[in-house]
Order: sequence, then structure tokens, then C-alpha cells
Amino acid sequence: MKYYVGVDGGGTKTAICAASEDSSMFISELTGSSSWREYGIEKTIDNIIDAIKSLPISEHDQIAGIVMGLPYVGESDEGDKELLKYADKIFSDVPYYITNDVEVGWAGSLALSPGVNVVAGTGSIAFGKNKEGETARCGGWSEFFSDEGSCYWIGRKILQEFSKQSDGRKPKDELYYTICKEMNIKNDFEIIDMIHNDYITNRDKIAALQYFSKDAALAGSQSAKKIYKEAVDELCAMVAAIRDKLHFKQQPFPVSYSGGLFKTGELIIPDFFAGIEAIGGIPVTPEFEPVQGALLLAFERNNPSGLSVLKKRLKEI
Repeated sequence: MKYYVGVDGGGTKTAICAASEDSSMFISELTGSSSWREYGIEKTIDNIIDAIKSLPISEHDQIAGIVMGLPYVGESDEGDKELLKYADKIFSDVPYYITNDVEVGWAGSLALSPGVNVVAGTGSIAFGKNKEGETARCGGWSEFFSDEGSCYWIGRKILQEFSKQSDGRKPKDELYYTICKEMNIKNDFEIIDMIHNDYITNRDKIAALQYFSKDAALAGSQSAKKIYKEAVDELCAMVAAIRDKLHFKQQPFPVSYSGGLFKTGELIIPDFFAGIEAIGGIPVTPEFEPVQGALLLAFERNNPSGLSVLKKRLKEI
């Protein structure tokens, strides 16, 4: 029996799933990071291969296609060359496709249909594909100077706001008092050592500061609410840029969304929906997970006649 494999690589963990050509069998696995910038290309690919080999697929069966969505693909010419060179060596007898992980996120969220997927978690990025198969991405350059509208971006914003409220450039509100309480700050300048010692090298911890902004906004902080409004504006601007690049003929065009920021609910969702509708889109909840999107792409490229059955099967899982 033939199997097709989808891989959604992340900085912390990598999700892998496989389905038989008739979708009667579906199996999944988790493994470690797919950040080749951090761990190297060979170790990253070898880790994925080991996880695929651990799947309960008989040695008499055949892996007939693999799609991998990995971080950083398309962002470094030299890195892409080395990645494909090693992949050619490892997957010499298996059809494979390696793309940026944002494409498998789109494929899952919209089930391969034309539209845009915007992700706002630790980082932020948007990706779209139109009916003609043209693609475009926006955002996601780097947390150092991009990732606008992400939890990391909000984390940095509230630190800036805290410093301004502390030294008198802005009046203190609930944001200032929430940070003092949650970080147990007795002397405001203590936050400098805290950030330099425990946060600067850990993007996830900076992103987690977004929870303080949420608490402050729910307590009435106008400065925190303004940051969320600015985040919505940034995310909608990314979607609008993709709209303009891809000239969607379907109006309104679907826009799916995912990531931890959207779990803030009323602080984000109503304004985000309104912003998307104002630029000609219609918000839709994600249909499948990114790893399932990678599997859908594997079927689309290698077993298109089995796509409809796979989609039905995935909705049952």
C-alpha cells in the first residue's frame, strides 16, 4: 500500500502525519525542532526521517510522496541550496516538496482553496494563493524588525509603554500596575535586569508578556487596548498587501486566522473581523491543522484523485 506524508516543522516541535492512498489508514507522530538555523540542515532532516521511520508503516508498504513545511525556506538562497542538496540525497527515491511552513498552514486552514491565511502567534505572517495558483506572503521577516501584530511584537510594545508610564512621559494606567504586580517589581528599574537576564534571548518569554497586556486591557487600560488595535491594523495590512498582489476574483475572498493572539477573544476578534471585511475579505475559521495541510499538499501533488476522500476522513478524526 502507498502512503503519503505531511510534515509541519516548527521551532519547538515538528508534527508528522501519514495516510494511505485510500485514506483508510491515518497515523501521526511528534518530534523535535525543525529549526535548521539552530540545529543544522543534516540534523533537522535526519530527525524528520527518523520520526517517519518510527511510524507503524510496514516495510512492504511504500512512501510515495512527502511534503515538508519548514521554517526559513525561501528566506536564504544559500540555506535553500544546502537544504535541497541534502534532501535530494536523502529522498532520492521518493517524490518530495519542501516549502515554508506558512504554506502548509494556508493549505490546512483553507483546505487548499484560494484565500489568505494570517498567523499571529509568537511571530506573525500571512500567506495567500489565488485560483490561478499564484502565491504571495507578507510579514514574518524577523522578530528583530518585523512580526508586526504578533505576541512578540505586543510584548515589546508593552515594555515600551511601561517605561513611558514609569518615567512620566505618559500617565500611568492599569498596564503599568499589572506589570508591576505580575513581575513583582518594587523598583521600576528592576525590569531592566529582568529583561536582559531572562527575556532578551527567549522570544517565547517576550511573547508571553502579551498575557499581561490582555489582563490590563480587560481591567480597562486604554494603552493596552490601543496596542491591540494597532496589532489588528498591522495584521489587516498584511492581508491587504496579499490581496493587491494576487488580485482575488472571488469577492469577498476567504481569510483564515490562527495563532495564540486570537485567543484573546473580544480584544482582537471583533476588530479583526471588521478590518478584514473592510478590505474585501470574509473571516473563516481554519478547517484543518497545518500538518494536515502538508498532507493535503502531498495528496494534491501525488494522488489528486484521493483528495476528496482524504478531506472527508480528516473531518472525522
